[in-house]
Amino acid sequence: MDIVQIVGLGLVATLLALVIKEQKPLFAFLLAVVSGVIIFTFLIGKISDVIRVLEKLAVHADLNLVFLGTILKIIGIAYIAEFGAQVTRDAGQGAIASKIELAGKVLILVMAVPIIQIIIETVVNLLPA
Repeated sequence: MDIVQIVGLGLVATLLALVIKEQKPLFAFLLAVVSGVIIFTFLIGKISDVIRVLEKLAVHADLNLVFLGTILKIIGIAYIAEFGAQVTRDAGQGAIASKIELAGKVLILVMAVPIIQIIIETVVNLLPA
């Protein structure tokens, strides 16, 4: 599915949601969520292609795959938190959306601590004693 199809799906879902919202607001919200999930599902294949290429590059460059895995998890947390916050905000729950974003940021920080630690240790070891 390319961008034209994704945008088309989004526009059709938006128009339907606007028409349905007058009579059945819950169905309009569900339509928005389902269309978002469908778009996200189509993107998973593209994301997995990118991950495979990055893994090949990391192996070719003799990089530690643990770091690549951690960075990919951090990116995944960011995307999932953003998607969840947007859906929640669309439902009119801005406060909950903000909490989802905060949770995503905290989880990213937790995942990044080992990488930050290694960077600091490397810099300290490069400095003269």
